[in-house]
Amino acid sequence: MLTVRQQLVLRKVVEANQELDQPVGSKTLATDAELGCGPSTIRNELAVLEELGLVTHPHTSAGRVPTDAGRRFYVDRLLPARPRRAELDLPLVRRELDQAMHATTETLARVTNLLAVVSAPPADTATIRHVEVLALQPSVVMVVVITSSGGVSRRVLSFPDAVDPGLIGWAGEYLNEQLVGLGVGARMLQQRLLDPSLGQSEQRFVAALAPAFAELAATQDDTLYVEGASRLLGVGRLADLAQINELLTALERRVTLLGVLSAALAEPDVLVRIGSENELPALQSLAVVAAAYGLPARRLGTVSVIGPVRMDYGMTIATVREAALQLSRYVQDVYER
Repeated sequence: MLTVRQQLVLRKVVEANQELDQPVGSKTLATDAELGCGPSTIRNELAVLEELGLVTHPHTSAGRVPTDAGRRFYVDRLLPARPRRAELDLPLVRRELDQAMHATTETLARVTNLLAVVSAPPADTATIRHVEVLALQPSVVMVVVITSSGGVSRRVLSFPDAVDPGLIGWAGEYLNEQLVGLGVGARMLQQRLLDPSLGQSEQRFVAALAPAFAELAATQDDTLYVEGASRLLGVGRLADLAQINELLTALERRVTLLGVLSAALAEPDVLVRIGSENELPALQSLAVVAAAYGLPARRLGTVSVIGPVRMDYGMTIATVREAALQLSRYVQDVYER
């Protein structure tokens, strides 16, 4: 167990390294009035912290830098249990889901100056909101399906003969009556189209329109929205070219990254992974801060940022938490419309 002074010294090392991006020496720390002790006392405390694996030094004469374990101690013990609430204004009102995801990612990257990654709700959460059946030509019909997530699917179907306009109007009303509210991947969706009480011409026409709904879930792919790569790749943000290449590879393999960030879905609050705590090699010299968003009874996706291990954890955690909260309010409104 660390003494109060050792905890204070560790906090000062983490925060000074975060600000200066260089090892922190005992003389620098001794100028801090909050510590109230001289360089020799601080050197002794730093030696204890180093024995515990909480700080290290690049070479003999250098100052100390926090280790991943030291930063973990800082996040778990030295930050307030609930960091300050971030002032974050996400422009989400009256936007479709895709636009809201873009807006969240762009704002989060700008506010934190880090790489922001937001995962869209999975396909199986979307339901059919509205169906339109439109005549493009006398024998060509287009079926438009709008989902609860704001997705739009279109299917153009050709018929050997001209289609009765009255049949087209009826089909639109019938399909909305039968399908609105059903999940896009629901097994009963196709069954709802087959009503034996319908007349033969209506049954044949609905059967011809059925392909528009057969692969609807495939058009609602899980998506990652990424912004801020240029900020993270800027001068001095990442350690070396190999680190940059690994990160870019992870961004290209979005399924892998999606799996990593989905760990936040099981967390009661914000997930923080520092350096070597990340299983993905591309992230083992970086820090990940992520939080889930969604409906009261189901989490739908994650809001996250990726950056150097020396990031401002207090500000980042508060900002990610606030973004997840605002996005949850938005999706609750969207899914309840």
